Amino acid sequence: MSGPQLRHVGLNLTGADTLEPGEAESGLYGFWIFLMSDAVVFALLFAIYGTQLAGTAGAPGPAALFKLGPAFVETLLLLTSSLTFGLASIAMKYDRTCTGLVVWLCITLALGLAFLGFELNDFATMAAQGATPDRSGFLSAFFALVPTHGLHVTAGCLWIVVMLVQIATFGLDARVKLNLLRLGLFWHFLDIVWIGIFSVVYLQGTLG
Repeated sequence: MSGPQLRHVGLNLTGADTLEPGEAESGLYGFWIFLMSDAVVFALLFAIYGTQLAGTAGAPGPAALFKLGPAFVETLLLLTSSLTFGLASIAMKYDRTCTGLVVWLCITLALGLAFLGFELNDFATMAAQGATPDRSGFLSAFFALVPTHGLHVTAGCLWIVVMLVQIATFGLDARVKLNLLRLGLFWHFLDIVWIGIFSVVYLQGTLG
């Protein structure tokens, strides 16, 4: 009697897949380590931001700069993109034609780009009000934290494009599935970080 099979959502590690369970497990474990190191970076940026909240040096502060409406829209866009990526993972598991997977990945990409568009508009509005990183410690900390997350979302969008090319070129082989699982971990991680940014930066700044 064989032992229990190692299984991951969306990745069939038996049958036709050429990737051994141990190899897949190692690949995901290594990516978890990367995410934890990235989490440490964001934790440090949050800590720096917290220490610089009062360091406005006569420049505009959070209450004068932040608008809750656009930040809430950005939150909805990113959380919805997490849902659509989850649906893409389900399609990867059950839809052998790849059509559903590609559609949901494209929707996720569109939502990610919309998020970036809103965020860039926020930065442009702040710059027009004279709120640039060189004005105060608070603004330096803000532009260290929030755009770093935006760069991660940009990288995630580029990664989705790469995965769409890989799906078109190689189909859903084991390596492509594993890369999609890594991308899923990365994308959901960005949503968690954004919830922290929305709560600590925008909610605290406008309602505190």
